Amino acid sequence: MPPPADIVKVAIEWPGAYPKLMEIDQKKPLSAIIKEVCDGWSLANHEYFALQHADSSNFYITEKNRNEIKNGTILRLTTSPAQNAQQLHERIQSSSMDAKLEALKDLASLSRDVTFAQEFINLDGISLLTQMVESGTERYQKLQKIMKPCFGDMLSFTLTAFVELMDHGIVSWDTFSVAFIKKIASFVNKSGMDISILQRSLAILESMVLNSHDLYQKVAQEITIGQLIPHLQGTDQEIQTYTIAVINALFLKAPDERRQEMANILAQKQLRSIILTHVIRAQRAINNEMAHQLYVLQVLTFNLLEDRMMTKMDPQDQAQRDIIFELRRIAFDAESEPNNSSGSMEKRKSMYTRDYKKLGFINHVNPAMDFTQTPPGMLALDNMLYFAKHHQDSYIRIVLENSSREDKHECPFGRSSIELTKMLCEILKVGELPSETCNDFHPMFFTHDRSFEEFFCICIQLLNKTWKEMRATSEDFNKVMQVVKEQVMRALTTKPSSLDQFKCKLQNLSYTEILKIRQSERMNQEDFQSRPILELKEKIQPEILELIKQQRLNRLVEGTCFRKLNCRRRQDKFWYCRLSPNHKVLHYGDLEESPQGEVPHDSLQDKLPVADIKAVVTGKDCPHMKEKGALKQNKEVLELAFSILYDSNCQLNFIAPDKHEYCIWTDGLNALLGKDMMSELTRNDLDTLLSMEIKLRLLDLENIQIPDAPPPIPKEPSNYDFVYDCN
Repeated sequence: MPPPADIVKVAIEWPGAYPKLMEIDQKKPLSAIIKEVCDGWSLANHEYFALQHADSSNFYITEKNRNEIKNGTILRLTTSPAQNAQQLHERIQSSSMDAKLEALKDLASLSRDVTFAQEFINLDGISLLTQMVESGTERYQKLQKIMKPCFGDMLSFTLTAFVELMDHGIVSWDTFSVAFIKKIASFVNKSGMDISILQRSLAILESMVLNSHDLYQKVAQEITIGQLIPHLQGTDQEIQTYTIAVINALFLKAPDERRQEMANILAQKQLRSIILTHVIRAQRAINNEMAHQLYVLQVLTFNLLEDRMMTKMDPQDQAQRDIIFELRRIAFDAESEPNNSSGSMEKRKSMYTRDYKKLGFINHVNPAMDFTQTPPGMLALDNMLYFAKHHQDSYIRIVLENSSREDKHECPFGRSSIELTKMLCEILKVGELPSETCNDFHPMFFTHDRSFEEFFCICIQLLNKTWKEMRATSEDFNKVMQVVKEQVMRALTTKPSSLDQFKCKLQNLSYTEILKIRQSERMNQEDFQSRPILELKEKIQPEILELIKQQRLNRLVEGTCFRKLNCRRRQDKFWYCRLSPNHKVLHYGDLEESPQGEVPHDSLQDKLPVADIKAVVTGKDCPHMKEKGALKQNKEVLELAFSILYDSNCQLNFIAPDKHEYCIWTDGLNALLGKDMMSELTRNDLDTLLSMEIKLRLLDLENIQIPDAPPPIPKEPSNYDFVYDCN
């Protein structure tokens, strides 16, 4: 007879004694279980003891997490969190430096446990640590030089404990003094600082900036870009990652009027070229976190264009109109303008109207009206002027080439530039907040100080080339823009390392090549619409859906590694979830690092019966997406979020690593609940498999007998005289 569900068999350790095998009744209070364990070893004052996991986590067992205990778990009897916190609180104030160092080392390790952290914080432990940082660091550094190198570790353990305690979100960041901020900033500003101290100091500054507007202002006063730059020129990628994270945080939280000023400072300090040299082109692979921070910097830099993108042109503003005059002057400089003649006004007006038509503006009389639509607003005019000034020969060639045509195949430069700018802003998502999970940075945008403008210059020449290849007229304008967008998107997916390489990729993606790609894709996705075919589809569809369902469930059985998101993203925390082979239980649990393959069921300590699942919700309906945060309320994270609701007010929250895994898991969970699989991936798989199955069934097999068994292999020939040796 199987043991009751509430009985868990565990082993319990106690230093100096043999481990004890016990059966724990989960219905009994935890205090009663601890008393029973203490009585077994004749230990008095059971209230001073607690149970914790004996693995590397050392997390305490509480009434909240006791259900995580599984059969075969090894536990350890230890002092209670309150007692431990009290003892450590006293030990870190010891007059003995060796004792203080050992206590801080223990504190840094134990602070990862939220139960211990709460007890230590209740003793005003955060204030004690900040006071130690504010008042004691100079003395420690002097001792480090004079006496032992171990004193350098003291500050590192203090900052590590502080970071771990703050990571639980129990204490507000707004409570810290200016003196503490100055001290942390001084560790970053000093050269030759210990790597571990520098790393934790950068992490603290980033968290301060992201979590408090007041602290942002104080940190911004203490830290300058010039002081951060040297940390990027080193060889430690983790320090470089933390440094870029601080720059991103300052950028993200800066008021709108300060962002452009900050961008100018970054340009003066040559941040882009330093990142290109010491990070992107360094002789080592870029890890995921560095890729994420580079992506965030890329997005924040392009978002500086949003103001111009959303600014309409004022037709009465002479300075803005002068830009249009400049475009005309550069293109048609050879044509002389009439001077002080009495009848010159009408003639000049007529000439301007003619030239504006040649430039490809929609409104020939007042081209300023073409720039009143947002987006792209004034950004389009900025791009046109940049192209005219910095690529003058190409600009003049395109304008004159099209203005001299009389066969209705001229490409309107003005209209094309406006629509192209709008399209490029959509591709690069100008104005959107960076995603918390995306690593999609493009190295080529770090190779030029005016990368967006150069990007435009390459694409406007591509548009003119594609227009000629398509022999397009003004009626084909939207078709040309669709082809250009496809060309640009396909080239970007190859992640070119420079703008020149991007240009080469586009050269290979001519209109003819795009037609071949489209034809190939159309053949692969061909959809037959005749009535007999539709009836056949309807008959086959249930079988295909069942096949897709089985594939989704098999993928859930394999499992997926998910990332835990918190306010300090660089400290990657992972958890794994997989479905049991009998499809009745979801097994999940925390991992120390991202796994290389499947994670066995027995290493996942938590489980959720499928029968207990009430619903699966996605996007904004997820409990963990209702929190307010600078980087959480953005479209990409919402599109990857889903939650399992079970019991009363209990949920299991997910953020999928990518869209494909999101579709796999939402489909699989809906299939388990007997609901329809509604994801985009299911629709695509259904279309592909239906098309393949129908093509197979419609093969012309008349009068062809298909054997039940494969034909026999023929015997070897008696001689090989039929072989002709060319040599």
